[in-house]
Amino acid sequence: MTALSPGPPAAPAEMLTILLIEDDAGDAFLVEELLSGSPEPTKIIWARTLAESRERLTDDVHCVVVDLSLPDASGLEALRQVLTMAPDTAVLVLTGLNDAHMGVEAVAAGAQDYLIKQDVDDRLLGRAISYAIERKRADLTQRKLAEAQHRSSENARLERGLLPVPMLRDEHTRETLFHQARYLPGRRQALLAGDFWDTVQTQDGAVHVVIGDVCGHGPDEAALGAALRIAWRTLVLAGHTGNELLTTLETVLRHERKSPEIFTTMCSVTIDPELRHAQLHVVGHPPPLFVRGGVRGGVLDLVPGTPSGPPLGIFGDVDWTTIDLPLGDDWAMLLYTDGLIEATVGGGPDLLGTEGLIRLIREQGEIDLDRIITAVQEMHENALNDDLAAVLVGRRRQ
Repeated sequence: MTALSPGPPAAPAEMLTILLIEDDAGDAFLVEELLSGSPEPTKIIWARTLAESRERLTDDVHCVVVDLSLPDASGLEALRQVLTMAPDTAVLVLTGLNDAHMGVEAVAAGAQDYLIKQDVDDRLLGRAISYAIERKRADLTQRKLAEAQHRSSENARLERGLLPVPMLRDEHTRETLFHQARYLPGRRQALLAGDFWDTVQTQDGAVHVVIGDVCGHGPDEAALGAALRIAWRTLVLAGHTGNELLTTLETVLRHERKSPEIFTTMCSVTIDPELRHAQLHVVGHPPPLFVRGGVRGGVLDLVPGTPSGPPLGIFGDVDWTTIDLPLGDDWAMLLYTDGLIEATVGGGPDLLGTEGLIRLIREQGEIDLDRIITAVQEMHENALNDDLAAVLVGRRRQ
């Protein structure tokens, strides 16, 4: 017969670390004796007071076992201080107070269990500590799940504020104007950024397009982006354009931002009712791309004369330059946030940049937002570093 070879050695059990807060040396010795026969290797850190336990509590502690009669705190107040000190650690009460009402209140306050010293043996104590640790892990998992669900709900609400429905009033404009928009959250650390866009046609037939980016990441920045987009739409519908509109948005930004370091880049375009001429303000934002001759086979380049001036929120009393751009009969314009051009090339330190974006579009032979974004996502292995917003507008040859 072939002898059976021994299997791989069993992995060593994880060391179980207990912080025991007990002022009585005899009771502390008893706990050590009860846990000495535990199947898991156990390390006991003994503290005689709450003050001493604060110094001895570390991230390695799996469970805090606390008496409710200590020199510097007693009763539920002692428990509350421990729970505050160790919010993510299992807490088990081991006391001489044989009070059922106190036990109910202790568990309601946040303790995983309440044990009476004179009723405890080695098996009961070991099992109670194990159960307390598992219950705390389950509580923490449930809390993280609830936080993730709440964050997802908040993100979805903010995204709805950042992503409008284009307001194109005129049927002829809807037939003549090519309009496409995309927004992809980067989800870096599950946070939103403040990228936003909007498109509105006013009563005079002019089409207004904006794209912007609030610096930073998080719900505050996303909420600020939504506020700026709504303010922009309101101002445009009220007939405000140019420096008057930008100055008002600057006032909104300064009053709504959480800190004076927050600024916003933006690009706004006003296209005349015939869709043959545009006025732009590029406010510290990446310059739009312009194709004369349509999305396929046209002459592609950056919009000349950019930028118009600095971002919103940095300097006061700024006059932004208006950029006049003849469009022609067949044209396309791509507005985008920096998430589109900050993809790394070949996994190295170099970013795609505007020149790389132009090269990518020329290689594809047309401006196709979905193909461009797919190519950028592949550079990031389908995980963007930053939120990405893009709007493609153009005039179809009739």
